[in-house]
Amino acid sequence: MLSPERHRHPRHPPPPQPPPPPHLPPQPNHVVATIENLPAEGGGARSGISAPSNGVRQRIRKVLNRDLLLSVALGQVLSLLICGIGLTSKYLSEDFHANTPVFQSFLNYILLFLVYTTTLAVRQGEENLLAILKRRWWKYMILGIVDIEANYLVVKAYQYTTLTSVQLLDCFVIPVVILLSWFFLLVRYKAVHFIGIVVCILGMGCMAGADVLVGRQQGAGENKLIGDLLVLGGATLYGISNVCEEYIVRNLSRVEFLGMIGLFGSFFSGIQLAIMEHKELLKVPWDWQIGLLYVGFSACMFGLYSFMPVVIKKTSATAVNLSLLTADLYSLFCGLFLFHYKFSGLYLLSFFTILVGLVLYSSTSTYVAQDPRVYKQFRNPSGPVVDLPTTGQLEPSVTYTSLGQETEEEPHVRVA
Repeated sequence: MLSPERHRHPRHPPPPQPPPPPHLPPQPNHVVATIENLPAEGGGARSGISAPSNGVRQRIRKVLNRDLLLSVALGQVLSLLICGIGLTSKYLSEDFHANTPVFQSFLNYILLFLVYTTTLAVRQGEENLLAILKRRWWKYMILGIVDIEANYLVVKAYQYTTLTSVQLLDCFVIPVVILLSWFFLLVRYKAVHFIGIVVCILGMGCMAGADVLVGRQQGAGENKLIGDLLVLGGATLYGISNVCEEYIVRNLSRVEFLGMIGLFGSFFSGIQLAIMEHKELLKVPWDWQIGLLYVGFSACMFGLYSFMPVVIKKTSATAVNLSLLTADLYSLFCGLFLFHYKFSGLYLLSFFTILVGLVLYSSTSTYVAQDPRVYKQFRNPSGPVVDLPTTGQLEPSVTYTSLGQETEEEPHVRVA
């Protein structure tokens, strides 16, 4: 008989113990893993060399990307067009004594008017020709006059100095564009940009040294100073025109810029032609060769004007003018066959030096030293309006690369 206590508090058998865990293999600790990753004695030097070399190759691939190579290639197309303009102008001036710089520019403006101004005339809404003229006709009038005189001074300079001198001194446009971009577009440059610019200028100096060695600048005459001053004046006006062009194509449109230039350029250059060159135009000994040279000049000039806004929008006015430095070398290479220039290995060195400087300049981005809210409104005047808070710290700059513009849509911002 069971006792009450035992009945009241029965004893339960102890719970079964879990089986012992199976024997696990020892996990490798950090030391073992580190030792396993160490190179063997025989391959230590090879691995130590391959790691930095792979890093260098990756950096080169990152710098020499598709966008950069495309930008350089587009700039070289512009250089070839500049070369064609210089060669045809030199032939007209020297071989056929057709000194008509205003008439040559007038033909280009007429082509721009027929193509782009008529395009604006048939558009509807705010992009119509009359709507644009109502808002900013006087700005385009000033820009048209600046562009006319820039072309006139540079083309006129071919009558007084050599082809190489014209294209060498024409690089004065680079510091003009840099200063105007700095103060008016508020573009800020990094150290690598200035290094690239200096390398490009060294390439130009190398070409000038080659000219001295082969004796190409001898016997230039007293009028060379007049020609050089004309080139410097034209380069300054070109710099003003290029910076204004960058502003317009980034914020308005390429067709608007070319249409307005065609309208005011053809009007004022026609007046200048009637006043200054009507007698010279009558003296031109017209034949099929001269006509072909005028056609070639107009085609190159029209192609340059039509294509340059595309390249400026993708890069910048400064990058485009650095690319145009190679036009001097293209002219020299053509001069070896056309004008029997003497060849020097420094010309090739100059060409590749300029390309290296151009790659250095285009390898990194510039930035705009301006309030981001203001700059977004500056870039997207037609987008939706978004109010941003006035408190809090904002980024000091909005960057856009020298290889292209940002593709995503940004809101129109109202600054409080």
